[in-house]
Amino acid sequence: MLQAIDVHHDYGGSHTLRGVSLSVQAGQCLAVLGRNGVGKTTLLKCLVGVEPIRQGQILFKDKNISRLPSHKRARLGIAYVPQGREIFSRLTVQENIRMGMAGLPARQARDIPAEIFDLFPVLKTMLSRRGGDLSGGQQQQLAIARAMVSRPDVIIFDEPTEGIQPSIIKDIARVIAMLRDQSEMAIILCEQYFDFAHELADAFLVMSRGEVVASGDRDQMGDPAVRELLSV
Repeated sequence: MLQAIDVHHDYGGSHTLRGVSLSVQAGQCLAVLGRNGVGKTTLLKCLVGVEPIRQGQILFKDKNISRLPSHKRARLGIAYVPQGREIFSRLTVQENIRMGMAGLPARQARDIPAEIFDLFPVLKTMLSRRGGDLSGGQQQQLAIARAMVSRPDVIIFDEPTEGIQPSIIKDIARVIAMLRDQSEMAIILCEQYFDFAHELADAFLVMSRGEVVASGDRDQMGDPAVRELLSV
């Protein structure tokens, strides 16, 4: 569904990504793990087109999208739930959700799908409230809803549990598991909360200093050597 092949990225004088490769299939959740500052978010931004790559390729359904701008990648079917949520604080909940539908054909963008409110019932009660008035957990649910209404084939989560209360973390885990189990969507999950990632991921990779230093399937993810890479 989505591949990165030997991706390099520079930021100023720093070589921030060094030959990173990954692959995720429909019905699979890939966890991207690592400490702060190792290049995880930069990698995700390269995948969605927010950051340019210097070298390598990004393929979506075997098509090279390395030079496509982010809005065209979104229309192809790649959705992004950014770290920090980045909802529109002055827009209402309803307007925020509809922003995620902007790239859909008019017929599909007429109504917000009812299943969004089945997954996040609190949003239905807050449609007229401004996004900035919501709690952190509610904003995270809104950010996920905004991504889901674009009907993506790939959805990328950047640290969805950051600063979120435990009850909302359980709701987010339930939604990600449901999306994975539908076997139609590919998921990339960047996460520092190891147990959360281990519960949901089918495969993983660990980054350090802009490189992939370990990868494997879910069973290998609990290896003490992998945990050591995350705790150094």
